[in-house]
Amino acid sequence: MATKKDAGREMTTTSSKQEIDVSQGEPTFEGRYYNFPSDIIEDDTTVTVVADLPGVSSQTLEIDLRDNTLTILGRVEPVPGSWRPMHSEYEIGGYLRRFNLGPAIDQEKIKATMHDGVLHLVLAKADRLRPRKIEVRTN
Repeated sequence: MATKKDAGREMTTTSSKQEIDVSQGEPTFEGRYYNFPSDIIEDDTTVTVVADLPGVSSQTLEIDLRDNTLTILGRVEPVPGSWRPMHSEYEIGGYLRRFNLGPAIDQEKIKATMHDGVLHLVLAKADRLRPRKIEVRTN
């Protein structure tokens, strides 16, 4: 079971894996789309999203930020028509997930890297919200 930390509401998300019902608001995407598993990790300066996107390459990955909503869309190429499945447990389809960003995230400093089907999104916390030490001086 996935958990989420509710400290400052840097990001909010749902945690269950399911096919996205395109009849309820995603008619612009053709084909099947699934949400994907992700972990959200926090330290003093960043929030990092680690997302599994098997079959998605960096060329077919789109990350969009609009109106405080971070959208991750990964397209998976269909298997060649000449392939004849003998047994299939893995549903082919793209991935789509949205995260709502709170004011603690500096939206100008989001960085993304991808390696072996794993996306790492690093979201810097706003400077004003980072913990800092106050120096105590003596007279």
